[in-house]
Amino acid sequence: MTLPGNPEKIPVPQLGRELRSWTRDLAVALGLALVIIIFLYQPVKVEGTSMAPLLSDQERIFINKFIYRFEPIERGDVVVFWYPLDRSKSFIKRVIGLPGDTIEIQSGRLFVNGKELQEPYVPASYLDGSSLLPRVLPPNNYFVMGDHRDSSNDSRMFGSVPRQYIYGKAVFAYWPVDHFGSLSMSSTVNAASK
Repeated sequence: MTLPGNPEKIPVPQLGRELRSWTRDLAVALGLALVIIIFLYQPVKVEGTSMAPLLSDQERIFINKFIYRFEPIERGDVVVFWYPLDRSKSFIKRVIGLPGDTIEIQSGRLFVNGKELQEPYVPASYLDGSSLLPRVLPPNNYFVMGDHRDSSNDSRMFGSVPRQYIYGKAVFAYWPVDHFGSLSMSSTVNAASK
């Protein structure tokens, strides 16, 4: 019997069970977080300005490392891949050309399979006047470019990117806070209009 005003004491065995339960729940939560980070989503820090205005230097984003097991890489996707000339480095660029496409650039105007590609995500001030003779992409290779064309080291310089080098799709920005949100196609168009 407990007297009024005296709190009940928790018996020691019950406290031990409670601690074990909390420890188990914490271990499961940490395990799930590790599985998500290792296999599904990975935080990445953007270095450089080649994807401006969508992504800025030192911005933090999440990439989805699992998505391309279930759906194909599409034109317009912002992907992270191993740099073909040095696989110790990762790059982030936009997919412009798909396997089998013919890519050509005439004074900064981009043509895919003979038709000019409309790129609402590239501000006019970020275009350059470069040219590239027509080239057909081999099977399982992708042509990638940065949105800030005059400051991007991309497929115009190092060639197409083999499929096995692409390991993630940029899906979500989380830092700085004013860029917080999804990296969908509509957000890339909105970024270019700012």
